[in-house]
Amino acid sequence: MSKAYLVLDDGAIFEGQSWACLGETYGEAVFSTGMTGYQETLTDPSYHKQIVIMTAPHVGNTGMNKADMESKKIWVSGFAVRNPSPRPSNWRSEESLESALIDAGVVGIQGIDTRAITRHLRDRGSMRVGIFSDGQLSRDEMVIKVRQIPAMSGLFLASDVTTESKYVVSPPPGVPTSFTVAAIDLGIKSATPRHMSERGMQVHVFPMSASNEEIRAINPDGIFLSNGPGDPSTMDEMVELVRGFLADSIPVFGICFGHQILGRALGFTTYKLPFGHRGINQPVKNLQNGTVEITAHNHGFAVDAPVDANFTTVYGSGHVSHICLNDGVVEGLELLERPAFSVQYHPESAAGPHDAAYLFDHFAEMMSKEKVK
Repeated sequence: MSKAYLVLDDGAIFEGQSWACLGETYGEAVFSTGMTGYQETLTDPSYHKQIVIMTAPHVGNTGMNKADMESKKIWVSGFAVRNPSPRPSNWRSEESLESALIDAGVVGIQGIDTRAITRHLRDRGSMRVGIFSDGQLSRDEMVIKVRQIPAMSGLFLASDVTTESKYVVSPPPGVPTSFTVAAIDLGIKSATPRHMSERGMQVHVFPMSASNEEIRAINPDGIFLSNGPGDPSTMDEMVELVRGFLADSIPVFGICFGHQILGRALGFTTYKLPFGHRGINQPVKNLQNGTVEITAHNHGFAVDAPVDANFTTVYGSGHVSHICLNDGVVEGLELLERPAFSVQYHPESAAGPHDAAYLFDHFAEMMSKEKVK
C-alpha cells in the first residue's frame, strides 16, 4: 500500500494511503455527514466533478449492489475515507466498495483524518482538491495542478449527466394512472420517479435538451425539475422554459437544483454557499406549521429570497416555506396564486429519512386541484 495525498487549493495537504484506483483526480472538495448511504451518494449525478470526503469513519461494510444504484454509474471524481471495510458483510452485497470504485475508474484515498479535513473546509469553505497516489509529483507541483482546475462557480454540468433520450416510469401494478408528469432530468436519481409513480403518476423523464413543444406534447399535468450538478446561474435556457410553464399555470415542483432554477424563474438570484449542505441528517423547519424535518441534502448553492415576509413576482405573491435550522438558508419556495413550489433538499431520501416524502403527495394534490379547474 503506497502513500497518497489529498491536496487542497489553499496549500493544505493530508497524507493517507492509496485505495481503489491509483493515479490522480481533481474536483471540488465536499464533505458528506451521512453515517450510511454511501452507494446512493456515489451514484447521485449531483456529485459530478466533486471529490467526496465521508465524515463517518467506517465506510463500505455493506458492500455494493445493483438495487441501490441511483443512476447508471458512479459519478464522483474521487472518494476519501478514513477506514474502509476490508470486506463487505451484508446479505444484499454483490461486490465490495473498493471493487466497484476500481471498476468505475475512481481514484480514492484511505487512512486520512476526514474529520480534520471537514473542519478545515468548514472554516475556509469548499475549494478545489486533488488526490494523488502515483508518487510522481512534489508537494508544490501537486498544489499547482490543483489550482489550475476550474472552480465550481460558473460550471455548466447538467448536460453531462442528463439522459440521452426520454423514458417513462409507469405506476406499479394495481396503482391506477392519475397524472402525467414531465420530469426534466438535470441529474435525476432513480428513486425520484419511482416515488412519483407509486402515487399514480406516469413519469416521462426528458433530457434537459427537450424543447417546450416536446414536453407539452404529452399534455403534462405537472412539471418536475430534478436535482443536478453545477452552478444554477448557468441555466438561463431552463429558467426561460420554466417561466413558460408558470405563465400557463402548469403545476411545477422542483428539488435541489430544480429549486434553484425555480427561484431564478421567480426573479431571485443564487449564490455559492461556503461549504454547502451534504448528508442525510440536515434539520429543516417548515415555516407553515412549525414542524422540523430531518432531510437529505446535496447542494452547494442557495436562493437569495426574503425569509421574513411574502414576496411579489410576475406570477403573483409567494413565500419561503422552509429554512435550514443550521444556518438559516432558504430551503423551500411556494407561490400563493399559482401552482408551484420547490425544496432545496431531496424528498426521495435515497438514502435518508422519510420526513419529506409528503411533498410528493403535495404535488399530487396540486395537480388534482388544477385538473378540477
